[in-house]
Amino acid sequence: MKKTLIRDIGIIAAILLVCAAALLFMSNRESGQWAVVHVDTVEVARYDLNVDAVYELNGGTNVLVIENHQARVSEANCPDKLCVNQGRIKGAGQMIVCLPNKLTVTIEGVSSGVDIVVG
Repeated sequence: MKKTLIRDIGIIAAILLVCAAALLFMSNRESGQWAVVHVDTVEVARYDLNVDAVYELNGGTNVLVIENHQARVSEANCPDKLCVNQGRIKGAGQMIVCLPNKLTVTIEGVSSGVDIVVG
């Protein structure tokens, strides 16, 4: 009886591990095409992720770096620097937010129209 219970728990754990791996694999976001910058909810810029460049945003309060099809905020004058610590984004729908400077950088891309594929 005890051996059966241990074996059953092992099988359930293996199934959960496989399901978690499949979920991570399927949740990869579509690569984005644009880094869209909003200040105080108004779109102020749209940068192509295929062009490596450095941009001063919001009057120089933040610096946006685009390289290798990814965007990141490298500098900010806000006290907590959370926007800098958010790291790189590249998937459609991902966002960097700097609340003190009322700045958001959102990745947008062309949607394939398919949310998930189950096979």
